[in-house]
Amino acid sequence: MSDEAPDSLIPYDEIVQEALRAVVGRVLGQVERDGGTLPGNHHFYITFKTGAPGVDIPASLTERFPDEMTIVLQNKFWDLVVTDTGFSVGLSFNQIPSKLVIPFSAITAFVDPAVDFGLQFQAALEDEQPAAHDDAENDAPGGTERRSLEDVAKSEDGSNVVTVDFGRKK
Repeated sequence: MSDEAPDSLIPYDEIVQEALRAVVGRVLGQVERDGGTLPGNHHFYITFKTGAPGVDIPASLTERFPDEMTIVLQNKFWDLVVTDTGFSVGLSFNQIPSKLVIPFSAITAFVDPAVDFGLQFQAALEDEQPAAHDDAENDAPGGTERRSLEDVAKSEDGSNVVTVDFGRKK
C-alpha cells in the first residue's frame, strides 16, 4: 500500500478556487447594488495578475506593474460594475482617473482589513516568480491607515485569512 494520494480525476482545486472567487463577486455585487458605497468601515484590497486574459488596465499601470498589482476600494472609486465573470471600476492613480476591467480569474487575493478577512488564490502561472514591484498606491484620503496585504495575512489575532493551495504534481 502506498502513502501517496492517488491522482484525482475530479479537479477539486479548480472547483474550490472558482467557488472562492465567487465570494468576491458576491461581495462586490452587493456593493454595486448598494450604489457603490461600502458599509461601515469595510474596504477591500484586491490583488490581481495584470497580464491575465481579460484584464484591461491603462498601459502606464501595466508598465509599472508587469506581473501583479493591488488596488484599494475604499472611498474614491466609481462606476463599479459586476458581471458573472469579473468587474470594472474607476480609480484614480496620481490624480489621473482610470477604468480597470478585472476578471475574477485574474484575482490572486482579496482582503477586507476592517474585519480581518482574506482569501488567497493560486497564481495562474505558479511556476513563474513574480517580478518585484512597488505597492499600488491608488489615491486615498489623507490620514487613512494603510496595511499591506502581507500584514493582514500575517495577523496573529486569529484573523479569517483563507489560503487555498493544492499541490500540483508535475
